[in-house]
Amino acid sequence: MQYDPNRPIWLQVMTDLQTEIATGKRAPGSKLPGGRDLAMTYSINPNTAARVYQELEKEGLCETRRGLGTFVTENEQHIVSLREGMARQAVRDFLERMAVLGISPEQAVEMIRKQED
Repeated sequence: MQYDPNRPIWLQVMTDLQTEIATGKRAPGSKLPGGRDLAMTYSINPNTAARVYQELEKEGLCETRRGLGTFVTENEQHIVSLREGMARQAVRDFLERMAVLGISPEQAVEMIRKQED
């Protein structure tokens, strides 16, 4: 993973895991890698890996079961909400980039429609 030096690493790793959860790459109820394994996978400090899991747990996207590990939430509605939130943010980002180029939302929609042809 290429890290953006302008964003905290823990946030970038968290976003990557959120994307995997939202897209189903990490299924509801599936076990996440242990903290050390996560640290090795992303080449990050184990304390950073622990922070990632703490933040995901605060968001309700995972839960730690004592002695068993960390698991993706089984609350599928929460995962649907995550996916919808990420999609809305992607649309906002897209429209902001179009506005910088002087393209209105209506023009952007028309450009998208033309791409489908």
